[in-house]
Amino acid sequence: MSRLLVIGYVWPEPGSSAAGTRMLQLLELFRHHQWQITFSSPAADSEYCADLESLGIQRQRIELNNSSFDDFVSQFQPDIVLFDRFMMEEQFAWRVEKNCPQAMRLLESVDLHCLRTARQDASKQQRDVSQRDYHSDIAKREIASILRCDLSLIISATEMEHLVSVYRIDRQLLHYVPFMLEHIDPGKASEQLPDFSERQDFIFIGNFQHAPNWDAVRYLKQDIWPRIRALLPQTQLHIYGAYTPDKAKQLHNAAEGFLIEGRAEDVGQVMQQARVCLAPLRFGAGLKGKLIDAMQYGTPSVTSKIGAEGMHAELPWNGAIEDQAEAFATAAQQLYQQAPLWQQAQMDGFHIINTVYNKATLGQALMQTIKQVMDNLEQHRLDNFTGAMLGHHSMKSTQYMSRWIEEKNKHK
Repeated sequence: MSRLLVIGYVWPEPGSSAAGTRMLQLLELFRHHQWQITFSSPAADSEYCADLESLGIQRQRIELNNSSFDDFVSQFQPDIVLFDRFMMEEQFAWRVEKNCPQAMRLLESVDLHCLRTARQDASKQQRDVSQRDYHSDIAKREIASILRCDLSLIISATEMEHLVSVYRIDRQLLHYVPFMLEHIDPGKASEQLPDFSERQDFIFIGNFQHAPNWDAVRYLKQDIWPRIRALLPQTQLHIYGAYTPDKAKQLHNAAEGFLIEGRAEDVGQVMQQARVCLAPLRFGAGLKGKLIDAMQYGTPSVTSKIGAEGMHAELPWNGAIEDQAEAFATAAQQLYQQAPLWQQAQMDGFHIINTVYNKATLGQALMQTIKQVMDNLEQHRLDNFTGAMLGHHSMKSTQYMSRWIEEKNKHK
């Protein structure tokens, strides 16, 4: 039985973020192919963590800057090590290379942090993103990590092209795999889900620890919701999000129909009760779990170009894509009031899920790519001299810094 070691930035929380859902999809795929999986992380436990043991996945607590990891990974001897985000590759890749040099090193990027932060910086300064933004320190770290790994999983087709065009990454080091979702029978779904007349109000949902979500909530409060409320004075906006901070709770205003609801215990339930999902994201990267949820539960959405980016393969969106507050509010009103438009948007969402996120096709393609790399790992690495060079230099500095911290901790 092949062995997979995941080094997680956090323990996966599928109810809190799209990243947690995505990780469980990857774990499920490897389990389906009979891999033995151990999920490790230096993060603290959370009450919202997935029950990995019930899925047949072992848990292992690991520590940063501690040689105990060397003993653990030497004993486990994984065939693949999956780094959950580039920060984990920076911390642990040199130890993996030292103790398990033949293990394939796989990076789950989640989204491109360097792209998201570049857009965030530009948004704060109310300007377009420049080439200089793409050359930030975090970009240099993240791209170096991608180059050092044998393969990186990229969730968005847009990000694939960004890596190739801006950073000149060899496509052989990248594999596009978006969310992997079950097929939806449109007829059955439309019968089983609440219809247009059974739904009411608007919804926004998103983890408040994710900066684009907090920015979107403030944008809704200040510019968009007042316009929608003027057009539809009896409606309410229900805002759900894990880890809701006090600053968000202070925006709650029942008189304005702006309701901060906190964590949604059942995303499906609250999503299918709403008539329209709003997601006015002004920066970000990757794919948006809230918009996937909206499609799956038959809820049309109004979002921005950033929100819809890489998500629908140019198929008709399940609602509307608008960047200006006035147009966004008008589109929301039309979807909310016009049943035929709403019903067509719902069907468009089902079509996007079935076309872009086909679980069987995507899973098979990923496992085939992994097998090809594993079967030709030596040549694959010889073809990636830049990665080897980065590994030689940067891993040495990371290694000695880690050892210095470990020795310092011993004398506390």
